[in-house]
Amino acid sequence: MEKNMASWDRLVRVVLALVLLYLAFTNGGVWWLLGLVGLVLLGTSAVGFCPLYKVTGMKTG
Repeated sequence: MEKNMASWDRLVRVVLALVLLYLAFTNGGVWWLLGLVGLVLLGTSAVGFCPLYKVTGMKTG
């Protein structure tokens, strides 16, 4: 699996993931969906590969 994300992209995803996870844990209710999105963003930034980028042919790094 080839990395297709730049460092700045990974950093933005980590920050956004942490915000979404914070909102999910503090607000409850339907916010758990945002927590799920946060986990996906955190996972993709950890490995440096985004499957959606692969499908669309995008590459930031």
